[in-house]
Amino acid sequence: MLAQFKQSQQQWGGVNKTIDSWLQERQAVLVSYCELAGLPPFKQSENTLPCTLNIKRFCQVLMDYISAGHFEIFDAIVAKCKVNGQQSADKAQSIYPQINSSTDFALQFNDNFAELESLKTSNDFDQSLSTLGKHLEERFHFEDQLIANLYDNHS
Repeated sequence: MLAQFKQSQQQWGGVNKTIDSWLQERQAVLVSYCELAGLPPFKQSENTLPCTLNIKRFCQVLMDYISAGHFEIFDAIVAKCKVNGQQSADKAQSIYPQINSSTDFALQFNDNFAELESLKTSNDFDQSLSTLGKHLEERFHFEDQLIANLYDNHS
């Protein structure tokens, strides 16, 4: 995910303020995810559950990112793609639904873990966090396709 993010940032960073802001939010999600998962450079002791405050912070960053995409960014990109013609608009419209499965899982993750006062077991959390990571990786891939469609046809 981090390599994909760096590539996206290099490719589209500085081209558009909205996209730059969105990529910064994506970076915040990735850093928070890595911290929660205990991935390098962050470390957690084995068999130690993350503190609920860190889970809540991650969920807030995640919801902010998801919301920005759905309520600001996607519509703006699709509208700009429509300016270039039906083919560009159709491609953007075909990518958008593929992003929704990750949204559904992120919302479910938030519902399950954002308001917990304590985690009793790591099994459910670890599995959910891992599955969320897979959904995020897929989401970032589709979001990058959406951005590429915009810039391939509008730059």
